[in-house]
Order: sequence, then structure tokens, then C-alpha cells
Amino acid sequence: MKLLIALFTVVILTINLAWSQKMDEGRVIKILSFNIYHGATTKGNFDLDIIAKIIIDADPDLVALQEVDYKTYRAKKYDLVTELGWRSKLAPLFGKAMDFDEGEYGEGVLSKYSFLHTRNVVLPYSLGNEPRTALEATVILNSGDTISFIGTHLDHLENEVDRLSQAKKINSVFAKNKYPTILAGDLNAMPGSKTINILEELWKSSYDKKNPKNTYPSNNPSRKIDYVMLYPKNRWKVIATEVVQDSIASDHCAYLVTVMLLDD
Repeated sequence: MKLLIALFTVVILTINLAWSQKMDEGRVIKILSFNIYHGATTKGNFDLDIIAKIIIDADPDLVALQEVDYKTYRAKKYDLVTELGWRSKLAPLFGKAMDFDEGEYGEGVLSKYSFLHTRNVVLPYSLGNEPRTALEATVILNSGDTISFIGTHLDHLENEVDRLSQAKKINSVFAKNKYPTILAGDLNAMPGSKTINILEELWKSSYDKKNPKNTYPSNNPSRKIDYVMLYPKNRWKVIATEVVQDSIASDHCAYLVTVMLLDD
């Protein structure tokens, strides 16, 4: 009888360990932030396969795309996020920031998971400057956990006024999120800037603050302006970060971050 009890205990422990490992694997997420330069390459031609290869090789679960054209003439009337989703076998989502060139321009999200719900949050901007948005998709991971994922592109001008107001709006809106949340995108701000400091009041950054990896320009990265941030800070562990440098696909490097969702 004692032997049977011991064997039963071993079986239960083995099952529990296997289930725990499966849950942990389902909570590991690869995130890619990539400013795709409206589908153009740095050689001046239009080649979505080059951009798609960066995404496919990275094998991300979630992708935040910036400078995304939707049926503009400069993008040959392509719906870029849908085209890239088709090539990379990921579900596409587009969020309009403004009308442009007989089409639209804004943010894109690609996902290995179907969308539970989505929203496109308009960010503040000064009259005459480019409108900006934060595109959110809520998904259910293989572990059964629900998370939200936001892609955004903050103002690019030297004057920080719009970036600061956009960062404050992001904090005020998404601090109310019901689910653990990831923010990714081209924030057009360096580590230690007022914009990044405001965001880091709420969000956990994925980069090494002692040695941040530069992401721009792609031919010779000298500035870090592309980010992945996590909320709430205690629910996330950063496992790895990588700058994917390709001087042709875009003027930005893609930024790949692997994270794990932790228990509450």
C-alpha cells in the first residue's frame, strides 16, 4: 500500500510539474516593435517581402508596426498591415491616425492570437502637427491569460510638447486597463528624456538602462527611440532583448523583446 501511495504521489507531482511548465511556456511572449517606413526600403524601392522577412525570422507573438499606410498611392494602394499579416501568417489590425495621399496612415498590429477586442485611442497633438494614436488589441494567450497589447508612434518633432501630452494620455488611459498590458512602438524619445520618464512612472521598460541598445538609424544605430514597456511592473519579467539591424528593410531597426507574464 505504501508503495502504491508513493507511486501515486510521484505521478501527481509529475503531472503538476508538466502542467506548470506548460503554463510557463504559454506565458512567454515575443514582442516585435518595427517602424516600417511606410513600406519603402532605404534603397527607395517598394518591397514588402524584405519587411516581412524581418518579421518571419523574428517569429514574434505580437508585432507593433509604425508608419503604416492603408491604400495610399505611395504604397501602391496596398493595405500594408494586411499584406504583411498574410506573408507572416499573423492576424492583422490597422488603426487610422489621419487621412493621407488618398488613403490612410497610422498604426498596425500583427498577432498570433485572434483579437478579443480592439480600440484605437486618439492622442493629443498641436494644430498643424501629425495626429497620433495608440492602437490596442486584447488577446488570450495559450496559457489562458488575457493581456492587452498597444502599438503607438509618438510625435517626431524636436519640441517635446506633443510627446509629453501623448505620454500623459497613454498613462491616464491605459492605467485603467483590466488586464496586464504591453506598450510597444517608436516613441521618438531617448532614455532619460522627459517623455520616457513620464512613461516609466507607470510602465516597466525592457531595456538595460546602463547600456541601452540603439535602434536608429538602421545603417548605424546611434539613438534608442524604439521601446517595449510593461504594465503593471510586478507582473512581467524581461527575458531577452535584441536589436534586429537591417539597413535595407527600414530606416529603423526592429526591436525584439521576450517577456514572461508572472502570477499576480
